[in-house]
Amino acid sequence: MTELQKKDLLEQAKQARKFSYAPYSEYCVGAALLCNDGTVFTGCNIENAAFGDTVCAERTAIFQAVSKGFQDFTAIAIAGSPKQENISQASYPCGSCRQVMREFCNPDQFLVLVADHDDSFHECLLGDLLPRGFGPDNLTD
Repeated sequence: MTELQKKDLLEQAKQARKFSYAPYSEYCVGAALLCNDGTVFTGCNIENAAFGDTVCAERTAIFQAVSKGFQDFTAIAIAGSPKQENISQASYPCGSCRQVMREFCNPDQFLVLVADHDDSFHECLLGDLLPRGFGPDNLTD
């Protein structure tokens, strides 16, 4: 991906963040998932009074893509910070999101972009975030 494509994906994640439903934590996260064919799906975190039923932005984007028949992904951009702030910190995906990414993405190729303050960002591969992860290939011969 070019730097311009990365910044565009991060901007889409920031825009998705605006739709977060986070009345309990007041921590809003947006995600933008890039499919191999160039299609982008966005998602935001959606909290619930029964906290275990809360869904993260990353999983929202992935579930939306899968529900529309997409399963080949290139990268995800994530942007999160407290509700009333611009992006002020890096918001890396939680363990559940990392595991869902591992279900659909090659850990050695799937790029994770995480917005930081002042339009900067961090990038790494999924395998760096979930070393020795368990995935579909572990269930086959």
